[in-house]
Amino acid sequence: MSDNVVHLHKTPDPSAVTTLTVVPDPAPPTLVPLWVRSGRAVKTAVTHDNTKTAARAVARHGLYVVGGARIVGRRTWDGKTAARYERFMRAAEAAGNMDAAMEWEERAQRYRDARHRRRMDLLHSPLDAAKGLAVGTGTGIGSLVALGVVMAIATKDVTDVVTPLMAVVKFINLLIWIVSVVWGPLVSLGPFLALLALWAVGSKQQAAPQWAMPAHVRNGEGEPITPSIVVKALRDLGVPALRNAIKDMGDAGASMLSPIVIAGCGVEVDVTLPSGVSTVEVQQRRRKLAENLSRHEHEVFITIPQAARTVRLWVADSGALDEPIGPSPLVTDDTMTADYAKGRAPWGQDLRGDAAALSLYQRHLLITGLSNQGKTAALRSLALWASLDRRVEFRIADLKGAGDWAMFDGLATVLIQGPTDEHVIEATEMVEGLVEEMNRRIAARQADPSMVFEPLIGIVDEAQVAFMCPAVDDDKRPYGGSKATSRYFMAVRKVHNQGRVVDVLMYEGTQDPTDQNLPKLVREGAHTRASLALGTEAQAVMALGEKAVNGGAAPHLLRQGLDKGTLVVASDGIEIPKGQSSITVRTHFIGDDDAKAITARAKALRAGVTTLHAVKRDEERDPLADIAAVLGDEKRVFTQDVIKRLALLNEDAYGRWSFGDLTRVLDAAGIEPKKSHGRMVVRAEDVTRALADRDTDGSASADE
Repeated sequence: MSDNVVHLHKTPDPSAVTTLTVVPDPAPPTLVPLWVRSGRAVKTAVTHDNTKTAARAVARHGLYVVGGARIVGRRTWDGKTAARYERFMRAAEAAGNMDAAMEWEERAQRYRDARHRRRMDLLHSPLDAAKGLAVGTGTGIGSLVALGVVMAIATKDVTDVVTPLMAVVKFINLLIWIVSVVWGPLVSLGPFLALLALWAVGSKQQAAPQWAMPAHVRNGEGEPITPSIVVKALRDLGVPALRNAIKDMGDAGASMLSPIVIAGCGVEVDVTLPSGVSTVEVQQRRRKLAENLSRHEHEVFITIPQAARTVRLWVADSGALDEPIGPSPLVTDDTMTADYAKGRAPWGQDLRGDAAALSLYQRHLLITGLSNQGKTAALRSLALWASLDRRVEFRIADLKGAGDWAMFDGLATVLIQGPTDEHVIEATEMVEGLVEEMNRRIAARQADPSMVFEPLIGIVDEAQVAFMCPAVDDDKRPYGGSKATSRYFMAVRKVHNQGRVVDVLMYEGTQDPTDQNLPKLVREGAHTRASLALGTEAQAVMALGEKAVNGGAAPHLLRQGLDKGTLVVASDGIEIPKGQSSITVRTHFIGDDDAKAITARAKALRAGVTTLHAVKRDEERDPLADIAAVLGDEKRVFTQDVIKRLALLNEDAYGRWSFGDLTRVLDAAGIEPKKSHGRMVVRAEDVTRALADRDTDGSASADE
């Protein structure tokens, strides 16, 4: 036998074998019971917002009927009993007003007497009614028969005697038939009409629980201010004596309130506090009171009027203070002019929406606030208005140097712009120039009491830079600081002390006030004090004074960055509600382009102003060239004004010049004095010719 084995099945190549992976069948999905799925669906449907809204709507309108019935019942009870008088008596007693309590007691007694008489009259009324009915019926039948007799005579028909009487009988029968037809439906519809009437009363008074009201009402959004809301807000203020007094007043807590009146973009109400509750306790809880009234803190202002134990609440419409006010009349009316003595600068609007205008006449001004709140814009808008009076002269030092006052170049006689110590030195010398001019005017007034001067306004913006300047002069006197040796401080104080009577005024703008950068004597020397948003109440006292802050002024409660341009003003130059010590003003914003247009109009009113900028004080002076420089583009200038401008140009060289000094220089140049309208003037063409002749002579001498 052969040893060869024949394989019936070929052995496959191991590398070619494909491995098959057996995947088990997935487990069948777990079936959720029907009752679970139904429960989830029901829960989703019940908790859906639309379901909640619909449920609230159904509950709300149903509860309107219940609330309306309660209101109607209370009104009926008040009308039929002396309950109303009892509530007012309790309210007066709780408020400690015994005179009012006695008056309400007398009214209640008069009501009871009148009610007793009415009830006694009811005892006799059935007999009187019967007699009246009998007499009326007899009289009516007799009148109808008499009318029938007249008709019978006229028609010669005796049956006409009863014609009028039968006509009345038929008419009565018709009325009875109409009533019988209408009575059934009326009885069926009567309850529904009564429910509708109760619903209307409840809906108008919103007599439903808070949870059933719409979302915007539950959140207090746009909720109108009513007496009940104000009383509830005061009750929940956290003052035990106030809460107990209101509780004792019953439903008459609104007796504390004056009528709520519309005041601009909000409402105003005076609250007479009960005995034992001070106005300070309410002022200190401004935020809580605002939240109780469904308002933000900045939308509620609390001031103290003259009446004792009274606070005045001004509550803005929700979101109204976040809306900008309109443009300034200075921008919209290009024909507007100004009158420094009798006019008022249109500054903005008060919280009531009325125009707020400020008188600048003989009033020093201080505006302060945190950085970037609109201080410069508020100060500049006043200067822009005053510039439209051609009599007003400006001397301006902008110690920020960002170009905010650049449009006054060619309008102000002095314009200093920059934050360095050198600029502070120049600003100090500018203010000292105001003092010199003030002293000259005072001396002139002493010689002639009837003399009137044109207004001169010195403006220092960012004045804190001057007060904090460390530079000292050659005599070791500091320019900054708040001591008697400080040149800037003493110059401002001198202007504050005596400048007003001769119309030399000082306007200062400063930020973030402290005793170091705004000394007490300076801030108290301003007649008009205004403040934008501040950080603390102590700063508010520095800015406006303790009296204004105690009276309700609260610039420290303004919102930094959000209430830009809104400032609190304490001044007799602006109309303040009687009994208040300050007013809140939302100022108009005037942009740079509009400001340039206004100053262009102001320049057109003037003959031409040469603005003097800072010059070096140690250079050798050329008097004739300086005279030509201060004349500028004007053809002629009064000699008195030339001397003033030279002093502004360089105090050291020309600060003590007199008419004799000017005449000496002009005579040396061959310039004869001239008159215009009876006053001595210097003509620009004479000075220009003298300079040209001097240059020609100098050139000829050099050639020789």
